[in-house]
Amino acid sequence: MSAHPMLALLGLVLVGAAAPIGMAQEFPAPPRIGSPELPETLSADAAKVALERAYGWFLTNQKPDGSWATGVLEGILEMGFSVETYYAWQVASHGLAVSALLSAEPTPEIEAALERAVDWLVTTRLPRRGSDWDVDYVWSALYGLVATTQAVSDNRFREGERAAALGARGREFAAILAQNEVPSGGWAYYDDPPFTRRPKWATSFCTALVLPAVRDAIARGWIEDEKMLERAIRAVRRAALPNGAYTYNADEAVPRHGGGEHIDNVKGSLGRIQVCHFGLASVGDERITAERVRWGLEQFFLHHRFLRVAHGRPIPHEAYYYNAGYFYLFAHYYAAEAIELLPDPAEREMWHAKLRPFLVEVQSERGSAVDFLRSGYMELAGAAYLALALRRGLPTTEPL
Repeated sequence: MSAHPMLALLGLVLVGAAAPIGMAQEFPAPPRIGSPELPETLSADAAKVALERAYGWFLTNQKPDGSWATGVLEGILEMGFSVETYYAWQVASHGLAVSALLSAEPTPEIEAALERAVDWLVTTRLPRRGSDWDVDYVWSALYGLVATTQAVSDNRFREGERAAALGARGREFAAILAQNEVPSGGWAYYDDPPFTRRPKWATSFCTALVLPAVRDAIARGWIEDEKMLERAIRAVRRAALPNGAYTYNADEAVPRHGGGEHIDNVKGSLGRIQVCHFGLASVGDERITAERVRWGLEQFFLHHRFLRVAHGRPIPHEAYYYNAGYFYLFAHYYAAEAIELLPDPAEREMWHAKLRPFLVEVQSERGSAVDFLRSGYMELAGAAYLALALRRGLPTTEPL
């Protein structure tokens, strides 16, 4: 795993941080988890109740311009990144919110919120690279491309002005990915010295999450280089270890396991296993069999305590096996997607029923969820991951 000296500085800031800078909006602290009353399973009906609360958060907190959160530094706990990065995180989280609303059962309120959210996504300015080392604007392109490819595949946005605007913005997100694709394929969000225009290392999870969107963008002509998908698939495959985990860094020609409590241990790869299985299977990789997906889910629940203990911790990778607080909701959403890869509906419901308690447990009274710092973009992303994960496995009258 590659690290930048600025992250060490960030760690010192986090350790010595006091109260956050005063903001007009207050965000809830992550709820404590680990309740002994937590049920082993949760029904679809109970999930629907929690899901409606999550959608309610989107409706209540959406601004008149269609956005959520802010694009600026909201507290000293996040000092150390480029000024542009905070806006890039807002755009990335907004893309996730669009995906969440696209998956919702349509109501007049949801439809209006979705249209406003789409309008903001296609008209807001594109983020830019923040600095020589900070390439976090790639996150906006990753989830922006996911959102735009999903939206133009939805019957509500197949034609008309919004369809055209989504296509134009999707091409722009694709162009950011093309500009920042590492030479060996894939994407990440930092660069190491010597700093170069094209970053030099990718992560398995960034690359895996966007594979279906890259495939769809190529099919729509948004991406002309058809080899981009092949390179990205090879990067994720290259990250696969014999122990079943996926390495954090997907750029190594020969994957290495550091041993002990290394992040590339299965216990540090619980979320990466799910997103890599989802991404590869979604683009037709026959190596990702139902047996392999099932094994990944078994490991997820067997070692779940390592995600739980990291939940809410303010320092990146401070927990066992270098788990970070922000792994939690990401991992649970892609576990829900991995469950949907299984062929038997009864088995899928069994796994979803086991996953739901860990989602509802971290839902705040507001209906959202926060697993790391209390900034607006984190609450927005958390609410989206929560809604998307709960929505998977529930009956629908509309295609997801």
